[in-house]
Amino acid sequence: MASTSLLVQDYGGVTVATITNNAMLDGMTIEKTGEALYKLVDEQNRRKLIIDFSDVRFLSSQAIGVVISMHQKIKGIKGELVLCGVRSEIMEIFKITKLNKLLVFFPDEAAALKKFGIHVK
Repeated sequence: MASTSLLVQDYGGVTVATITNNAMLDGMTIEKTGEALYKLVDEQNRRKLIIDFSDVRFLSSQAIGVVISMHQKIKGIKGELVLCGVRSEIMEIFKITKLNKLLVFFPDEAAALKKFGIHVK
């Protein structure tokens, strides 16, 4: 049974969804994680979302599809999606697919939160 592999925290109206699975390769895990992310937007109307990839070492094309869907969903409600903690080898995938031009990236959670005016120690 696949888990969602997602830890969700709220910082003053900014939602941080940390992917806790280091290999987002299994189709069922990606699907469950995607559903949990979609619910943040579709059911909870979260408009400021950070997805933290710090723990992720491997990423499949299906997982990238979830990120693109999230970008479209959040854009549809006039929200903003930010990615952080993306390792250099995974960032190469975003560059090759030119998604680095579409998505916003920060080196870590603190920098991403700061973008939304939230300062953490």
